[in-house]
Amino acid sequence: MEQKRCAWVTTDPIYLKYHDEEWGVPHHDDQKLFEMLSLGGAQAGLSWITILKRRENYREAFDNFDPKIIMNYDDSKVEQLRHNEGIIRNKLKINSVISNAKAFLNVQAQFGTFDEYIWQFVDGKPIINHWEEIGQIPVSTPESEQMSKDLKKRGFKFVGPTICYAFMQATGLVNDHTRDCFRYSKHME
Repeated sequence: MEQKRCAWVTTDPIYLKYHDEEWGVPHHDDQKLFEMLSLGGAQAGLSWITILKRRENYREAFDNFDPKIIMNYDDSKVEQLRHNEGIIRNKLKINSVISNAKAFLNVQAQFGTFDEYIWQFVDGKPIINHWEEIGQIPVSTPESEQMSKDLKKRGFKFVGPTICYAFMQATGLVNDHTRDCFRYSKHME
C-alpha cells in the first residue's frame, strides 16, 4: 500500500526523496541552513523542483555552500557562474549568494552560529501546524515576515517573507505536512 503524502508532491523521485527525508525535518547545521537559504533565493519566481533538479550543480558551482569561500568570489567567478548551465544564471541571484555569504558570516560572528540566530524566530522549537489540506497552508506568516525584515536589515538579499516561509518549511522551523501525510505523524513522535 502506497503511503499518503502532501498534495504538492509529484511522482518525481527527487521530489519524493526531498519530501520523505528532508522537508520539515529540523536542521541545525549552519552550512546546510546557508545552502537552503541560497537555494530559496534561487527559486524566486520558479518552481522548487526546478531548483531541486539543479541542487548538485549548485553545490559544485558554489563550493558546497561554504560561505568563507563564497564571500571571496570575484568578478571572474561571477562570470563563470553566469555561464554555468547547471544553475539559474540570473546575475542578481548569483550576486545575492555572495553578499549573503558575507552577511551570514557576520551573523555567525554576532550570535556564535547562524542556527542560534535563525531558530530564535520560532523560540527555538518547530512550529507544528495541523493543516487538513494544502490550501490552508499560508505563503507567509508573522514569523517569516519578522525573519525577512531582520535578514534584510543585516544585508541579506532575496529573503522576502514568502522565501523565508519556504525556508522555514524546508529546514523544519515549521512543520506544514498535512494531517493525512505519513510524515505528519513522524513529527509528533
